[in-house]
Amino acid sequence: MGKTSLAAATAARAAADGARVLVTSTDPAHSLSDALAQPLADAPTPIDPPSGGRWSARGSLDAQQVDAQRRLERHWGEVRRYLTTVLATGGLDEVRAEELVLLPGLDELFSLIDLRARAASGGYDLVVVDCAPTAETLRLLALPDALRWYADRLLGAGRRMARIARPLVRQRGPDGRALPVPDDEVFDRVEQVHADLAAVHDLLQDGTRTSVRLVTVPERLAVAEAMRTATSLSLFGYAIDAVVANRVLPARIADPYLDRWKQRHGEHLRLLREAFAPLPVLEATLQDDEPVGVAAVLALADELYGGLDPTAVLHASPPLELQREGDEHVLRLRLPFATSDDLELHRHGDQLHLKVAGVRRSLALPASLRGAEVAAARLREGQLIVRFRPAATPVGAP
Repeated sequence: MGKTSLAAATAARAAADGARVLVTSTDPAHSLSDALAQPLADAPTPIDPPSGGRWSARGSLDAQQVDAQRRLERHWGEVRRYLTTVLATGGLDEVRAEELVLLPGLDELFSLIDLRARAASGGYDLVVVDCAPTAETLRLLALPDALRWYADRLLGAGRRMARIARPLVRQRGPDGRALPVPDDEVFDRVEQVHADLAAVHDLLQDGTRTSVRLVTVPERLAVAEAMRTATSLSLFGYAIDAVVANRVLPARIADPYLDRWKQRHGEHLRLLREAFAPLPVLEATLQDDEPVGVAAVLALADELYGGLDPTAVLHASPPLELQREGDEHVLRLRLPFATSDDLELHRHGDQLHLKVAGVRRSLALPASLRGAEVAAARLREGQLIVRFRPAATPVGAP
């Protein structure tokens, strides 16, 4: 019983409660169709309720297996072709050039742009995303920041310089061909991607509209990984509203062979509740068979959520806050489980550069802080507190 079954269960329960739901996946394993026991396509596919039943009131369930390659070509094809031409003109063979211009995870990122459009369409009350395994998901969620940084610089002076350079370009590759200068179509595509990424970024970091449910199992290594993941998610401004402990051995199992496992599960469940408090920790017990099909995932959802509303934000806790205290501004960033040894911080221009346990983020400061100085920074009780004060007035200034 994997996380995909839990995503399908959440979606099916919300539809049964009367919500219009879309469930999709950024996991290239494409196991969502297996969990629902129904073939899926790139377009949303209506999912029938269990045999003999129906979705409540206006409820509906659609599922989608996004064709990430198609999204990549639609959003990035023009830019990819230009970059490939540049590298090929510089002497690199076309196949290797194609590989170099595609950042890992770029196709999944454009899948998120598609999902943002679905969420903004008004056709759904809830969009459930089954994410890829931890490492791939963290890389994916970090990409909007990184690509927006590059796009900002390309769209600034880049377009103006390209227009000036086109009639003057003299640089040539090894085969004598002039190196191409990007035309307006390339810049237009980058500009559109930049706007789309900004919208995705705003949606994912809006704790009133988006939340993360972190899935783990009650085992030592998995719990430790969940804690590191929580730190990284908070670093990038993504709010976690619940933790799901999956595959918990049910109390009714009395086999002595599993007594040690049951004891360990109990210990790690207590650790999860203590470590992640006040977040709720939901339990999904190990089933006696794989939950395949709508009826099975609905039964799993009933156990997981009980009387809770799966569409609600189960705990509101914004990872990042900025407040004014007297003459100072105070930035607070939740970094659960981080230690001072994990943390590096420095400021460069209008960016606050953070490195936490090997994960980096450049945080763009709001206009109100760009002229301010960092007065102090400390990590206290899982929260990074940075104080900014007005810049000192130069000597002799009026």
